[in-house]
Amino acid sequence: MFNRNRGLRRVAAIVSISSLVTGCGILSSDSSEDEGPIVVGTTSAPSTLDPAASWDGSWELFRNIYQTLLSYPNGATAPQPDAAEECAFTDSTNQVYRCELRDGLTFSNGDRLDARAVKHSIDRIKDINVNGGPAGLLGSLERVQAPSEREVVFHLNKPDATFPFVLATPAMSIVEPGSYPANELREDGQVVGSGPYTLESYEDGERAELVRNDHYEGFADRKNKAVTIRYFKDSAGMVKALRDGDIQVTYRGLAADDVVTLQGKAGRDEELQLVEGSGTEISYLVFNPEDPWAGRKEVRRAVAQVLDRAAIAHTIYQDTVDPLYSMVPKGLTGHTTGFFDDYGDPSVPKAREILTGGGITERVPLTLWYTTDRYGSETAKEFKEIKRQLDASGLFRVTLKSRPWKTYVTGYQKGEYPVFGRGWSPDFPDAENFIAPFVGEQNALGTPYPAPEITGELLPRSRRESDRANVEREFERAQQIMLDDARLLPLWQGKQYVAANADISGAEQAMDPSTIMMMWRLSRKTSW
Repeated sequence: MFNRNRGLRRVAAIVSISSLVTGCGILSSDSSEDEGPIVVGTTSAPSTLDPAASWDGSWELFRNIYQTLLSYPNGATAPQPDAAEECAFTDSTNQVYRCELRDGLTFSNGDRLDARAVKHSIDRIKDINVNGGPAGLLGSLERVQAPSEREVVFHLNKPDATFPFVLATPAMSIVEPGSYPANELREDGQVVGSGPYTLESYEDGERAELVRNDHYEGFADRKNKAVTIRYFKDSAGMVKALRDGDIQVTYRGLAADDVVTLQGKAGRDEELQLVEGSGTEISYLVFNPEDPWAGRKEVRRAVAQVLDRAAIAHTIYQDTVDPLYSMVPKGLTGHTTGFFDDYGDPSVPKAREILTGGGITERVPLTLWYTTDRYGSETAKEFKEIKRQLDASGLFRVTLKSRPWKTYVTGYQKGEYPVFGRGWSPDFPDAENFIAPFVGEQNALGTPYPAPEITGELLPRSRRESDRANVEREFERAQQIMLDDARLLPLWQGKQYVAANADISGAEQAMDPSTIMMMWRLSRKTSW
């Protein structure tokens, strides 16, 4: 993929993220300084610019324009200091967590970033308490103290070894107190942060223009001066822009057809590179317990018995995703295959038996909702395939409905959808983050999911354990409870694909453990 000679034809390479880290560091150098912004395309537009409102893909922008106490330097899988100089638990029970800030931090407007600003930023998340928002991540936080200008102390109401991971999420972005009210969201479309970039301009659903923040003090070693993010409605438009040279990188929303094309001769001929890596993004269905049909366990279990995940992965996604039989994806401690173990292969007779056992003999009417512009171009095809499978069983009569993401979020938070599709990219790489966000009175789904054994016993017990390899039993039991409830139905686990112009370096290093792109890793290669 490296242009060593102008007379040699560039070719595409399909590579694992880990295999390129060393090579690109040796053979490429930063020539982005004087060549204008690197333009990156994605189908994942922010739903908000205020961190207190977002527990979704808005984090992809936040990571680059805001700063958190902890984050993930390149190659790190555990949180490391960013705005903080150091952080640690100060007690043996994992209930008091102290951070000392870097000296001399300022926001992009020149105002001082001190412990008071950190306290303000975390407190407002809990005080505003957006339904389905990031307050759900702070269930273990009792209070925040700022005893000095550089010292922040978090007092937890229970042991929680995962709290540093929470602080490293973009939800905990530090905002300037004078610009972000304590009790309401900021909605003027402006941003004051302290991240690697400032948001120079923003067009909702269209583009975000990022320029280097001269006030930034943190770990990010920026390889470029500016990045423009363009938001596309679908993969086709995004890939056309890549081929036309209007953008140089894509990082979320590539359709399976485009991935397959880029893997082949067409990608090589067009001098494009495709970076492939393992991923922990998952797709799943959510059943609303308040709906008269979706609220019945027999209906949910019958859907689980009919759905053919392998067909969805192969037919719709051309094997660019893998079937998933647990809410915890492969590669994480505690992963199980419960839905396959309990239901086996798809079976209409078994599904009919489940329904009749619950006294249901008529065809079940279900309305399935999906978003048109969030999870990639295959989403509509995927839901048509789900409808086809369920209708073909003779047990269900499915109606499909859809909305753009911004109004889609409002709908599921209000409980309007009987069954709806969601995707999930991890807040942090731990099995907890595929269980805790979905249960309890306040969760990322916007509808309460009481699960007292999980929230009252299993998660608290697992959070006492700093060595996450020792919590496998707790997570396996939690997954069994979720399997029995069948309120969440896992569908598939994705992979990471980044397509880029052959002149771009750093794409293979740019994803953090929650698959958010660190734009500062991107640069243009020098010619050889």
